[in-house]
Amino acid sequence: MLTLLQAQGAGGNMSFLIMMVLIFAIMWFFMIRPQQKKQKEIQNFRNNITRGQQIVTAGGIYGTVKDIDEANNTLKVEIANGICIKVDRGSVFASAQPVQ
Repeated sequence: MLTLLQAQGAGGNMSFLIMMVLIFAIMWFFMIRPQQKKQKEIQNFRNNITRGQQIVTAGGIYGTVKDIDEANNTLKVEIANGICIKVDRGSVFASAQPVQ
């Protein structure tokens, strides 16, 4: 076995390098790239939130955006009639269907 590995010499090192590059490329296309695209979509959604929009926070709280504070990067969200909470814009993950 050892003599077989020694006989391959430099050619074996080159094929190992090519294999490693291929593995990295496959990981990038199937794991890293889709995650980056998803993060961009979430960031675009957060930047385009408007008043009256239905949202879901990271904690699973459904509500309606009542006010946007650009200076502090926060949102005032109404979670029930007359009950509002202040949440960080970064904790908003998705738009939601109207709460019933």
